[in-house]
Amino acid sequence: MSQNPPSLRPDLAPSARITADTRAGQPTIGMVSLGCPKALVDSERILTRLRAEGYGISPDYAGADAVIVNTCGFLDSAKAESLDAIGEALTENGRVIVTGCLGAEPEYITGAHPKVLAVTGPHQYEQVLDAVHAAVPPDPDPFVDLLPASGVKLTPRHYSYLKISEGCNHKCNFCIIPDMRGLLTSRPAKAVMREAEKLVENGVRELLVISQDTSAYGTDWKDREEKFPILSLARDLGSLGAWVRLHYVYPYPHVRELVPLMAEGLVLPYLDIPFQHAHPDTLKRMARPAAAARTLDEIAAWRETCPDITLRSTFIVGYPGETEAEFQTLLDWLDEAQLDRVGCFQYENVDGARSNALPDHVPEDVKQDRWDRFMAKAQEISEAKLAGKVGQRMHVIIDEIDEDGVATCRTKADAPEIDGNLFIDEGTDGLSVGDIVSVEVDEAGEYDLWGVRA
Repeated sequence: MSQNPPSLRPDLAPSARITADTRAGQPTIGMVSLGCPKALVDSERILTRLRAEGYGISPDYAGADAVIVNTCGFLDSAKAESLDAIGEALTENGRVIVTGCLGAEPEYITGAHPKVLAVTGPHQYEQVLDAVHAAVPPDPDPFVDLLPASGVKLTPRHYSYLKISEGCNHKCNFCIIPDMRGLLTSRPAKAVMREAEKLVENGVRELLVISQDTSAYGTDWKDREEKFPILSLARDLGSLGAWVRLHYVYPYPHVRELVPLMAEGLVLPYLDIPFQHAHPDTLKRMARPAAAARTLDEIAAWRETCPDITLRSTFIVGYPGETEAEFQTLLDWLDEAQLDRVGCFQYENVDGARSNALPDHVPEDVKQDRWDRFMAKAQEISEAKLAGKVGQRMHVIIDEIDEDGVATCRTKADAPEIDGNLFIDEGTDGLSVGDIVSVEVDEAGEYDLWGVRA
């Protein structure tokens, strides 16, 4: 049993879970899904379309007639990982179709791997299907090839990501996502609700709402009836009876209006907000709102409305020009903000980002030192907060039960694979993955909790 320190990069999704379900002679496609949960949803949509056309989904290279690699281009290190994954797929299978964010730079991919069959950009589903058809013609059997009612899911059956929009209108200097995925384009609320209802009908107990900018949902509609459509969407989602968790919430003032829904129990008391930094000069160089003091006021207001709210955020250390004084301001702000869940990554250049041209890039050893100090501070805060939960009763959702009967669970304060866990060591007979049960916390660690059934 291992603890789960929240030091993962923000561009990573849980590992895709693919199971074999093919008939004899069925054309099969493999999928390697890299990057964030939004990319994982894209992979699910591609595989759902392929299953509907009669393709089988292979969990390994050997059983696939071709492999799709859904790439990430968030950081240069993510690009390198994508190129490595493409190379591995070529070595192990030989027939590879590339899609995703890095697909927006086809020459970059073909320069390294000229033998790929095709390269398509992010959310270009039709082009991916065309490439698959060319490489592996479909051979459907309508009497056998049945598509699951909820489509193909790459997450466990009891939770699912729900993507509500694509693209982003912000122009943060360190980010090229708007260049790759375009400006904000929100899905119609009726389409989002139809998908959510179908997921809940098919056993999903937790909906993880994702986008590039969740709180901006619907603000791209010129004829919208309400100023901030995320408010009514969140309320409608909360009426379905599943846990609803909001990710990637930009800290606009109207976020304060979401918090009462959490206090009411309609939406989980959890906000995932990428603050990125706290020093105003660093934030200005990032082209982020430079109002860290007002952010503390907002945090206080959220906690006053919903005392049980869990706040998660991600920060960048070693941003170009970051001085020791600016970094110390970030540590001091973290002390004051007392965030519950904190992730951090060291700044990296990414081709095309405006931050590359900034002066005074921070040496790698200084970045590492600051990351170590930041994570030590975050761990100290986390350990103290979790110690305060000992003796409390809370509901948890079960993610896994191992052969020894130990249940790995999550509280309402924990998102899958990026936050901590709660473990039940005994008394799990009769429980199943996806169950929501009441526990009493009897032990706390740095990031995880232990409890007994209440």
